[in-house]
Amino acid sequence: MIRTLLLRGLLVGLVAGLIAAAFAYLLGEPNIDQAIALEEAASHAQSEAGHSHGEEALVSRSGQRAGLFLALALYGMSVGGVFSLVFAGLRGRIGPRSDAVLAATMAATAFVALVLVPFVKYPANPPAVGDPDTIGSRTVLYLVLVAIGLLSVAVGVACARKVPARPWLAGAAGFLVPVIVTLLVLPTVNEVPDGFPAQLLWDFRVSSLGTQLVLWSAIGVLYGIAVQRVVRRDALAAAPN
Repeated sequence: MIRTLLLRGLLVGLVAGLIAAAFAYLLGEPNIDQAIALEEAASHAQSEAGHSHGEEALVSRSGQRAGLFLALALYGMSVGGVFSLVFAGLRGRIGPRSDAVLAATMAATAFVALVLVPFVKYPANPPAVGDPDTIGSRTVLYLVLVAIGLLSVAVGVACARKVPARPWLAGAAGFLVPVIVTLLVLPTVNEVPDGFPAQLLWDFRVSSLGTQLVLWSAIGVLYGIAVQRVVRRDALAAAPN
């Protein structure tokens, strides 16, 4: 059964990744084009002022767009594979008894812990935003929040099991307390250059978050459907003739 769930997870992740890539292509790429135009204009102005020229892009925009679909397809498959293994471990042991509800709950939890929590503190930035010299420290801070999101989920689940009378309240408190404390303690990073259009920054961040929302929503819904089909098929196969 685990092998079947894993294969379904890989396939669902691939489809979800392509759906998310289509979303990003339609709603996110125009924002990236605008940001690149601003970056090139600033680089041109610096060169005219006697500063060094900016480096040429190693990959063309058409290549980057094709890479968007490839990257999200591979990412979706990886996520779908891990998702299926966690699903197999939780199925029948913890969480909702319905496979579809369990898949949807897991996807929603993963989106909140892995995407929304770090996004609140360190949202995605378009080209022309962010200091290249601080990319290492910013990456570490982002990964710290990802880890805190996952640990907070574990704490929330443990609290919910400890307080069966009010599991949702205890679980929410167990999750939110470490998340809020971490968000307050970690340093704020604001490297948006003066004059960068606020609307463009907002649109890019919304489309970036939306891409992840589409990915995880698709995984949750499609995986629930796929598992139900497997269960029905096995039930029919086991039924007496």
